[in-house]
Amino acid sequence: MKYILLISIALMSMSLGFKPKTETVVIKTSAECGECKERIEAKLNYTKGISFADLNYETQELTVKFKPDVTSLLEIKTIVSELGYDADEVKANPTAQKALPACCQPNGMKH
Repeated sequence: MKYILLISIALMSMSLGFKPKTETVVIKTSAECGECKERIEAKLNYTKGISFADLNYETQELTVKFKPDVTSLLEIKTIVSELGYDADEVKANPTAQKALPACCQPNGMKH
């Protein structure tokens, strides 16, 4: 009985230190159209450490599956910002945003 208790404690302590190999997050963006979707997904899906990126431009939600030991959530948001889009609290790079097609500008699809 004493050995079973020791094994249980050892297994529980090992599971507390477990870090998932991948993490999935949803980022709110300012992306508005199919061109935005193509641009963001093309960049993220070819970024080291990211295994999946999908933008739903109708809800402006970007789902990203990534390896936290290779890249970070902040790095992902910065990539999106450098493409010209907001990514949660990280605002779009103004220069990149101005270079986007008219439909991809803020409220571009409402004109």
